[in-house]
Amino acid sequence: MSEIQLKEAVDTLKQTGVRITPQRHAILEYLIQSMSHPTADDIYKALEGKFPNMSVATVYNNLRVFKEVGLVKELTYGDASSRFDFVTTEHYHVICEDCGKIVDFHYPGLDEVEHLASHVTGFKVNNHRMEIYGTCGDCSTKKEH
Repeated sequence: MSEIQLKEAVDTLKQTGVRITPQRHAILEYLIQSMSHPTADDIYKALEGKFPNMSVATVYNNLRVFKEVGLVKELTYGDASSRFDFVTTEHYHVICEDCGKIVDFHYPGLDEVEHLASHVTGFKVNNHRMEIYGTCGDCSTKKEH
């Protein structure tokens, strides 16, 4: 986990007037170190031993705060639960249709899509998202056996 990312995130929260509680710090730390794009429930389960009085609602409320400040993106892919991704750089997601695993995918050339879409349609483009669906290596291996 990047201590620098954690410090910068905490500084961002402080600058926006958000108090840094131990729960907030732990949720943020978990999101930064997690590469699995966890759900709020995943975060709650991971931290409930450390914070027995913390509720799932506390996790959701903190994720909402992080989202409003721009530290976290909420990923909704049509399944039951949103997943949360700590914002590092612009990237895309490859999603396993079998197990739901989400993996980050960087491809800088796709940034041109916004410019082209704006040019062709006259829209003022704010952002875009791309998802790639398939079967991860683990699930492919299971299917072969």
